[in-house]
Amino acid sequence: MKKLLAIMLVALFAVGAVSAQKVANPTKIQLWTQEGQADGALQYVQALAKAYSSVDSKVTIEVVQKDTEALREDFQTASLAGNAPELLWTVSDHAGPFTLAELIQPVDSFAKLSDFVESVVIGGKTWGVPISSGNHLMLMYNKDFVKTAPKDTDEMIAVGKSLIGKVQAPLVFNFTEPFWLAPWIGGFGGRVFGADGKTPTLNTKAMSDALQFLYDLKSTYKIMPAEADYNIMDTLFKEGKAAMIINGDWALGEYQKTLGAKFAVAPIPMVKATGKYPAPYTSGKYFMVADGVKGDKLTAVKGFIAFATNNANQLDMVKTLKRLPALKAALEDTSIASDPILKGSSAQMAVGTPMPVVFEMRAIWDAMKPELINVLSGSKTAVAAAKDMQSAAEAGIKAMK
Repeated sequence: MKKLLAIMLVALFAVGAVSAQKVANPTKIQLWTQEGQADGALQYVQALAKAYSSVDSKVTIEVVQKDTEALREDFQTASLAGNAPELLWTVSDHAGPFTLAELIQPVDSFAKLSDFVESVVIGGKTWGVPISSGNHLMLMYNKDFVKTAPKDTDEMIAVGKSLIGKVQAPLVFNFTEPFWLAPWIGGFGGRVFGADGKTPTLNTKAMSDALQFLYDLKSTYKIMPAEADYNIMDTLFKEGKAAMIINGDWALGEYQKTLGAKFAVAPIPMVKATGKYPAPYTSGKYFMVADGVKGDKLTAVKGFIAFATNNANQLDMVKTLKRLPALKAALEDTSIASDPILKGSSAQMAVGTPMPVVFEMRAIWDAMKPELINVLSGSKTAVAAAKDMQSAAEAGIKAMK
């Protein structure tokens, strides 16, 4: 209730930033989001939706939560059946498959996109209004074990080895998802697409070096646990059983609440062998609007988007969820520069790389995932895995066309 009241107060002084146009008749829209409960993000979305009723009392917004992949699949199915939700609050990589299937509409006229951080505006025809910037991985650590963030990978390994036997996991991240491999590809000088932004470049020395490095962290230096998916790594860090974790900005608020003054954030350490910083994908969360939404429903959608992305509510999101805002004016607010957690997150975002939103990225993820698992389990060499990734990505893209 306190959180809802806080957002309701924001609504009272943010009304002027919302489009003056209101719906003519009582209108209900459905908003699907992949935000979860663990970090309080789902509750934030729900409260924000309720608060909008104080701006336009004729609008009701029903919030439905779905896991990221379920949202993608269910939205495609619902759209084909003619009963899709009007609005999505979701990740940038959904833009590729949704635009390819013509399931969402451009939002260029919904907001003044020059007001948003350039790195999170999806180019060309704009298919999403940015809500937050970042959505990137970074190094987080417990100061009970690590006093100062390691500056490069040699230091990180040395710190990790010194903690063996003193903590259950010196370092942990999600072994099962290639999103956690992506920063290291950049750190070893590679990328997943060629110059055209669509041709896979996975069978490279940079890829095999990145895979080998992750294998060595786990099996040669033994500073990572035998197994770790997202839930395992998250639990280990929250319970003080992991000294360092690589996780995303979505976890900042929950970790700070759990660990308090022991919690710290820094960029993922520079790769000593290349002199390059790991480059996590940066994007954000976005509003996407279903194709065919019009009339009062479209008016309600536009009004809520304007409300959720005005300066006051962007800064409230920063305070509540510890996420960097998408609005330039909010990102330049002194509250971010003076917060060591947000400052560390911003420093990591500065060396990140924009998430590709082309539909071919789906095939890249699908090709990388099993091979990452194969390498970390020791069932395939890094060189062989990189070669097989390339073949799988090429076949996957061909099957999409």
